[in-house]
Amino acid sequence: MHDLEPYYMWRELYVASEDENSPFFEREYSEFEFTNQIYNHLIHPQWDFFGSNTLYLKILYADYDEGFVIIEMIGEWNDAVENDIMFLKRDILEHLIDFGITRFIFIGENVLNFHASDDSYYEELYSDIEDDGWIVFLNFREHVLKEFRDANLDYYINFGGEFDDLHWRKLLPPQLYEVVAHLLSRRLG
Repeated sequence: MHDLEPYYMWRELYVASEDENSPFFEREYSEFEFTNQIYNHLIHPQWDFFGSNTLYLKILYADYDEGFVIIEMIGEWNDAVENDIMFLKRDILEHLIDFGITRFIFIGENVLNFHASDDSYYEELYSDIEDDGWIVFLNFREHVLKEFRDANLDYYINFGGEFDDLHWRKLLPPQLYEVVAHLLSRRLG
């Protein structure tokens, strides 16, 4: 797992530690010291800790004018024991919402498992952004999506279908946003 680095090809466009509106503003990273881990597996030092012991993230791109953010994730999403959604919502997403972000694209290729609890934080997040916002999960593993469905999170989050195999690395962030927004408008329209 220590070789799985957050996507870095957009770094010339956006760096969360250099964005004064980012919850990770002025965070310093080591390329050589591996201090974060998921269980007994060290992970690349570029992943950001946000309060969860099993789930890490990286804000790949934020556009405050358009109101969207792209976040890549790694690890085990555990709401049942670790209450990951609480940390994610309270410490990251609410911060971004305060700066006008209402559309969230989560990339979950490296999310290995999901353990559900109740859906109250998802419902609360949905109500925080419901006027013009949305949440889309891209490229999560099928067994993780099944757990999301079993927990009835598909009421609050958009995933599945064309969102399961989107080749996002071929796109620039604004292009990815446009593709996702178009797919979502087709789905909801």
